[in-house]
Amino acid sequence: MMLQGQSPVLKDARRLVIKVGSSLVTNEGRGLDEVAIGEWCRQIAHLMQGGREVIMVSSGAIAEGMKRLGWSERPKAVQDLQAAAAVGQMGLAQMYETKLRLNQLGSAQVLLTHADLADRERYLNARSTLLTLLKLGVVPVINENDTVVNDEIKFGDNDTLGALVANLVEADALVILTDQKGLFTADPRKDPSAQLVQQAQAGDAELERMAGGAGSSIGRGGMITKILAAKRAAGSGAATVIAWGREPDALIRLAQGEAIGTLLLARTQKMQARKQWIADHLQMRGSVVVDPGAIVKLRDEGKSLLPIGMLQVDGEFSRGDVIAVRDSLGVEVARGLANYSSAEARLICRKPSSDFERLLGYAAEAEMLHRDNLVITR
Repeated sequence: MMLQGQSPVLKDARRLVIKVGSSLVTNEGRGLDEVAIGEWCRQIAHLMQGGREVIMVSSGAIAEGMKRLGWSERPKAVQDLQAAAAVGQMGLAQMYETKLRLNQLGSAQVLLTHADLADRERYLNARSTLLTLLKLGVVPVINENDTVVNDEIKFGDNDTLGALVANLVEADALVILTDQKGLFTADPRKDPSAQLVQQAQAGDAELERMAGGAGSSIGRGGMITKILAAKRAAGSGAATVIAWGREPDALIRLAQGEAIGTLLLARTQKMQARKQWIADHLQMRGSVVVDPGAIVKLRDEGKSLLPIGMLQVDGEFSRGDVIAVRDSLGVEVARGLANYSSAEARLICRKPSSDFERLLGYAAEAEMLHRDNLVITR
């Protein structure tokens, strides 16, 4: 663990997920902080002008709803939390839309639950939507869908959601903006000798000991949720920075390689973790048998699997399931995430992508298994 000498990981990061907490967004519950949100949007515009892609994960809907409803304390009843979220989400989305538009950027509201990212089909749908928005130069503003989910409101936190989104889009880095300067070796409010941890490995057990307990009365997180979020994001190779959200030009300076806050490095290189997850999958619901030419494309040329190279579809599976790729003798040569269900795969087997819309009624991915979601096993 290092206390100084942060490496400029974010300088090379092209795709960023930026998460801001409730206390920052709502100025400790006093209402949406128009100036602060405007500053983050200005910095995001600067990053995007430099060729970076940015996704925003913003807390604040419940806190803003509390303010609009005149509540001074966070309620405990689920229905009250859902009502506050519904009221606050209107103002939160409007504020981001206004501030991003002032910086010549479009915005899109995306409401997710943890369940959306646990289900592989919904996971892929959410991923496709977010990647399309990024390609269009639009900033997705993501929040948890607190108006319809019970347990996420009670136990969830947007630090975890930020990490899940970073994994979802295979971001290079997760930036968590908070009301603290970063992670300290002890609580600086109680221990004057506490030092800022500038760099460490995500997942280090010592970090969790340092992080301690709960957060503010406005939000649900604390430093411990940020440490655990960094550990989760590291699973897909994303580094995490925890920094003070009111640090002047923090996002721009981080992107320039300046050491701000705490950097938690990922041991796993980008893409390795995702492919390892596929390779370790124990249960596969189906498989496709492919011709020798397709095997050459997969194994020797690193290409995706196209339906035209498929001879047969076995089993019943859904979009997003891990399936096996087998040769004519039944030997597994690869496995990956299916872009089509088994029923759809049977319709497009041996067919070129130009026939997909006629056969399926819609046009989607050209690949049955994309090379980024595929591992060679033999």
